[in-house]
Amino acid sequence: MIAVHPEYIINDKAQKKAVIIRFNEWKSILSEMEELEDIRAYDTAKADTTDEVIPFEQAIIEIKA
Repeated sequence: MIAVHPEYIINDKAQKKAVIIRFNEWKSILSEMEELEDIRAYDTAKADTTDEVIPFEQAIIEIKA
């Protein structure tokens, strides 16, 4: 779990307009987002059953040929 300590920028009516977070927290958020994107791409690729599945050894032989 990422600990985030946001600070808010408000307008003259005390409405929140923007958020400021520490840079190291932002880097952690970006890292988590990238990992989630990788997981989603993996799940999508794994769910795609239109491709023929071949054994690893056979794939190596075909790549070398």
